[in-house]
Amino acid sequence: MIAILRKMAMILLAALPLASLAAESDLSVNQRMLLAARNGDAAGVARGLQAGGSPNARNRLGETGLVVALKRKDAAMARTFLDAGTDVNLAALNGVTPLMAAAYAGLTDVVAALLARGADIQALDRLGKNAITYAAGEGQARVVKQLIERGVDPNGVYRNDLTALMWAAGNGHAEAARVLLEAGASAAAKDNRGKTALDIARESGHAGVAKVLEER
Repeated sequence: MIAILRKMAMILLAALPLASLAAESDLSVNQRMLLAARNGDAAGVARGLQAGGSPNARNRLGETGLVVALKRKDAAMARTFLDAGTDVNLAALNGVTPLMAAAYAGLTDVVAALLARGADIQALDRLGKNAITYAAGEGQARVVKQLIERGVDPNGVYRNDLTALMWAAGNGHAEAARVLLEAGASAAAKDNRGKTALDIARESGHAGVAKVLEER
């Protein structure tokens, strides 16, 4: 009996390195694919996916290849990951979703593709920001309009009682502010310091945005 058990143990031990090697092989495919995404290597990403790389593989920051591509503003590579079936709501460790990254980058076509695939327009990152606040803060007026058309409240209030209009005003983006105002955003709303978007624009020295808000 002991001899049989010893033999079984040896068989199991012999099998362990194979299983370990298989796991490492799978991991290395994903790592190479994510490295290719970070470097803008479209061919490397395609090879990784063809070799069995997971479209939902994530780096140490929790970013999928899709988020990595969007941070590079690489719409073509983002499409590659979308076509491979990447989860459009899989957020990084900091809570940033693909939609937030695309909104920040102003990639309207990718934003449309993400929305068509069910991207969550209300998701918040760890800073309490969502896609429209990222778009407004970066002056991505067309993305702001896209999101409003899909049902985002132009008067939505986020962390510190900030609105998308306040984000646009504080960063000097007059066109984004204009889009928000035309959609019904309130210029009278106040943040947790009691300041309006106009106050914020003036304090930040953004005369162009201040003028748009004053006209309202």
